[in-house]
Amino acid sequence: MKKKFAALFGLLTIFAVIAAGCGNAKGTATSGNGTKQESITAVGSTALQPLVQEAAAQYMNDHPGATINVQGGGSGTGLSKVAEGAVQIGNADVFAEEKDGIDASKITDHKVAVVGFAPVANQDIGVDNLTKQQLIGIFTGKIKNWKEVGGKDLKIVVINRAEGSGTRAVFEKQALDGATAVKAQEQDSSGTVQKIVNETPGAISYLAFSYINNKVKALKVDGVEPAEENVKTNKWKIWAYEHMYTKGKATGLTEKFIDYMLSDEVQKNLVPKLGYMPISEMQVERDAGGNVTTK
Repeated sequence: MKKKFAALFGLLTIFAVIAAGCGNAKGTATSGNGTKQESITAVGSTALQPLVQEAAAQYMNDHPGATINVQGGGSGTGLSKVAEGAVQIGNADVFAEEKDGIDASKITDHKVAVVGFAPVANQDIGVDNLTKQQLIGIFTGKIKNWKEVGGKDLKIVVINRAEGSGTRAVFEKQALDGATAVKAQEQDSSGTVQKIVNETPGAISYLAFSYINNKVKALKVDGVEPAEENVKTNKWKIWAYEHMYTKGKATGLTEKFIDYMLSDEVQKNLVPKLGYMPISEMQVERDAGGNVTTK
């Protein structure tokens, strides 16, 4: 009888251990030293990705029990994945209301920064400034050679972002007055676009300010320079909020990390360091319909 009782007690102990492990399976566990382990995933905008990755690295360094996985994939992916509940955070360059197939009422917006976008070209095109109509002509395929806009006798090679890209949506809406860019080579990543434009004679595309360096030429539009001081006043109109969406109210590590993104440590240091702007510095506001008002 005692042997049967001991065997039964052993089985119950095993079941208890398994149950305890299952209870910690949804992103939370406890390490051997008693530290609470939490894990979340943020997916979406590659324009926002460098900021989120750097902030996540800093946060994890200060909080050893936290794991924050950051992935790209584009704003459309970020919005759809967070709406499905597949990830905890969906990063986007656009308002959820602007994206077809997304029920914006089911997800919560957290604006964490502002980013400017600019047309960028290979360094050797011989042009520094385009009118808006010339820009539209290039991206809709009506203008095919740089000599048509005062540059070198060089074929224009348009590089697009893929469908679902928030960067592409912002650029087509604000730089091309809603026109759809010509069918051309498409890339999923801002980093890849930067590399291709740098290496391809005659290439033109568009990037967030955070990806613009001396490898590509940022072009003025109607004589206005793509600069932060011009974004803040809406003199440079190609800009967007950077959003981190959650399904419903943020909780747990998700809430803590978003609070960290909005903290002075990130907003006053990391945001400007990586080429973004704090929302607090904007002199205007823009809603999901594109309406701009002065603060």
